[in-house]
Amino acid sequence: MIKVSRLNNKEYYVNCELIESIEKTPDTIITLLDGKKFVVLESPEEIINSIIEYKRNIFSKLPVINRGDI
Repeated sequence: MIKVSRLNNKEYYVNCELIESIEKTPDTIITLLDGKKFVVLESPEEIINSIIEYKRNIFSKLPVINRGDI
């Protein structure tokens, strides 16, 4: 999950696996797969960077598989 901020600066978390689109229309709008929309303070670039950081953190903890084990 990534942390984002509502327009009133209240922070909350969004499951980035459920994000369908991120749109800049002066404000940034996150649309989830179920159609829910969130207006947030962060720019699309900041959200994308948060998603990349989250996924790097998750995938860096996976065990290394030796090809000889397959």
